[in-house]
Amino acid sequence: MSEAGRLFVAGVLPPVVAGELARWGRGVCAAALRRLDPGAMHLTLCFLGEQSLLSVERLGEVLGGAAEALAGVGELRVGAPVWLPPRNPRALAVEIGDPEGGLRALQRLLAREIAATIDWAPDRQRFRPHVTVARIRAGERVGALLAPTPGLSFALERVALFRSWLEPAGARYEELASVGGW
Repeated sequence: MSEAGRLFVAGVLPPVVAGELARWGRGVCAAALRRLDPGAMHLTLCFLGEQSLLSVERLGEVLGGAAEALAGVGELRVGAPVWLPPRNPRALAVEIGDPEGGLRALQRLLAREIAATIDWAPDRQRFRPHVTVARIRAGERVGALLAPTPGLSFALERVALFRSWLEPAGARYEELASVGGW
């Protein structure tokens, strides 16, 4: 049997946007949250779960086939802060506005092509674009009121396939393939 890994496809944030979100996150519920390093912030498009690492090359080809859709993603906007999931939150995130619909189109294309390539079924829940900024520490409670997020707009220039390594200090991500960066 081949080695497996916890995989996901995500949009890579411009460093300046991730840095600003990290700065914003430092001012929220300090004791209750474990903040993500700006380099770990991303916009998840498809969470694939445990997959054979033999599929990495084929998934890289799917990313390559999505280059045109990636180029069609218009300007994205940092939106309101949200606790996710809403009922028993485990994370602090910010919504990502997609006024032109290009991000949703890219996500649908990737989900369809990945499902046709490997043994994976897309999540049935509606795609809710967001970037996780912090995780809630076990046993901690958080308040509902949050400071306004920075008014940021950005272009999504790169999408990558990542492997997630779960460690006691938090997840670590390894980039396995990407498209964009032009």
